[in-house]
Amino acid sequence: MNGVLERTLGLLELLSAHGEGMELAAMADQLNIPRSAVHRLLADLIRCGYVRQTRDHGDYVLTTKLVSMGLSFLSNTGIVDVAQPLLDRLAAISGELVRLSVVDGERLTWVARAQGARQGLRYDPDMGNDARLSCSASGLAWLMALPDDAALALVSKQGLGLPADYGPNAPTSLQAVLDQLHAARARGYSLTQETFTAGLNAMAAPVCLNGQPPMGILTIAGPTVRFTEARMLALGDELQSFAAQLAAASGASPFFNQRASAKDRQPIYAP
Repeated sequence: MNGVLERTLGLLELLSAHGEGMELAAMADQLNIPRSAVHRLLADLIRCGYVRQTRDHGDYVLTTKLVSMGLSFLSNTGIVDVAQPLLDRLAAISGELVRLSVVDGERLTWVARAQGARQGLRYDPDMGNDARLSCSASGLAWLMALPDDAALALVSKQGLGLPADYGPNAPTSLQAVLDQLHAARARGYSLTQETFTAGLNAMAAPVCLNGQPPMGILTIAGPTVRFTEARMLALGDELQSFAAQLAAASGASPFFNQRASAKDRQPIYAP
C-alpha cells in the first residue's frame, strides 16, 4: 500500500474486522506499512472521529461514526423501507433467518434481515459484511445469473472460501463452484449445506427484473438440524416468489433504480 488514501482505507477495513481493537504494531505488520506512517494515519482518523484509542498507548478501535454513515446511507436509499415488510413475511413463513444482500460493483453485502426463529437454535450473524461468493448461498445465487466466465472471474478475484475458514463442505476448486452454479441454475435458486458455516444450511434467489442482472439476493438460512434439504426444497417456490416481489417493488428505491439503469453491467445468463 503506497498512497495515503489506500493506506487509510486499509486501516479502516482492518479495524472493521477486529472489534476488540488492534495494536499499532500489529496493524503495521499486517498491512506492511511503516509504524511511523500508521501512527500518523491513526492520529488523523482519531482527530476526525473515526478511530479512538482504548487507553494511553493501548489498542485502536473504530468508533460508530462509520456505522452511522452506513445506516444513514441505507435509510436514504429506501432499501430497508422497500424490503423489510417482505423479509418479515418470508421469515414468518420459513421460521428462519431471512436476509437481503445488494450487489454493488463486484461486492455483495448483506444490508437487511428478519429473524423467523422464535425459539431453539437461531442463526443471527453480524450484518454489513461482504459475502464469500464461492461458498455462500447468496454468492452462488448472484453468480448463477452471470455467464460462467464472468462468474469464475469474480470468484478468482475474491478467492475461494476454503473449508478451514468456512464450512466443511465449502468447494475447494473452481470446477466445484461451477458444478454448484449449474445445479442452482437448473433449480432456479442456490442451495448450500454447511459450505459457509459448519452447522448451517442456506438457500438464495437473485432479485432481478426480466432481462437484467441481479440487483440483490434474497437468502434464507438456518441450522442444519432443522433447516434440512427437504425443508429448503419445500420453500423453493416461496423464495422465488418473494424475490420476484422484491424486484417488482425495487422501483421505490433510488439505490435499485440506479443499478437497474446502469449500462455497463454484465448481461444476465440465459439458459
